[in-house]
This record gives sequence, C-alpha cells and structure tokens, in this order.
Amino acid sequence: MSEMRLPSMSKTESVVMELLRGRERYGLELVDASGGSLKRGSVYVILARMEEKGFVDSRQEERDAAGGTPRRLYRATPYGRKVHGAFSQLREAIALRPAEAE
Repeated sequence: MSEMRLPSMSKTESVVMELLRGRERYGLELVDASGGSLKRGSVYVILARMEEKGFVDSRQEERDAAGGTPRRLYRATPYGRKVHGAFSQLREAIALRPAEAE
C-alpha cells in the first residue's frame, strides 16, 4: 500500500499563484509583475515544476498571420488554487503568536 503524499507549495510557487489569480500570463510577464521575486533564469523551471504538480496548466498562444513566435500562457488550475489557499491559511496560522491565536 502506497502512502498518500501531501502536496507542497514553496513561497516562490505561492508568488506565481498570486500573480495568476484570475488571469493567464506568460513567463516573462510574471517576472515583470513580481517586483523582483521571480527571476528570468528560473521562472520557466518553476512553471514546469508547478505544471507537473498540477498547480498550473499552459497553452500555446495563438498568433495571427503577421507571425512572431507564439508564447506559452499559464493559468492556475482549480487544484492549484485550492492548495494555494490551504498553504496561505497555514502560513498565516504559523505566523501567529500564541496569545494571538485565542
């Protein structure tokens, strides 16, 4: 019998989830919107890992006849949003001092 493995979400993945709230974005747009939290060299590695975990999915942007290289657009999945919400609550609870938790 295999043990069920709980999902994990890093702080960086949480930043991506916040930025994807309610809209699709491409990788470099996430970097620009992150205020320095995400770096160009790692954003696509992070997005690929999140896609493997089922937190985000992606699609190729449709381009018109004028051309250009199509970009990959990312969006949060319902599962990713749910895990993000749970981790946000957990981080908030852990940050409390004992007197504040009453």
